[in-house]
Amino acid sequence: MSSHHPIMTRDDLAAFLDQEFPQMHAGGRSYFVDGIGPLSARMRMEYHERHLRPGGTISGPAMMALADLALYAAILAHIGPVALAVTTSLNFNFLRKPEPRALIADCRLLKLGKRLAVGDVSIYSEGNPDMVCHATGTYSIPDRR
Repeated sequence: MSSHHPIMTRDDLAAFLDQEFPQMHAGGRSYFVDGIGPLSARMRMEYHERHLRPGGTISGPAMMALADLALYAAILAHIGPVALAVTTSLNFNFLRKPEPRALIADCRLLKLGKRLAVGDVSIYSEGNPDMVCHATGTYSIPDRR
């Protein structure tokens, strides 16, 4: 099951997310699957004022949602459409204030086992090479019997 190559296409993954989690687009579409690769995925969150916190910066919860979604997308791309894979832990390091623009999340899976997946996510303001947030997370994968 733990192939190093995705078994879902970017379009299949995006369609699955839209079907299973339509609520993520409440208020307008913000999240996009930009790409998937061997043990990796790239997600994009469009800039929108609903993601801001007081002071005009993108909020921590918005970055947390993006990181969690990127990890979920990377896992599903490799194991297939398993809606009940769930987050068991997430850890965040907020490194600098994100610019008022789209955020890019690059996820790489460090372990993809039968029951657990572990990955890290690097988040950047679009067009800026300086990381704004780094996250690590673990997902529990349900028994597929």
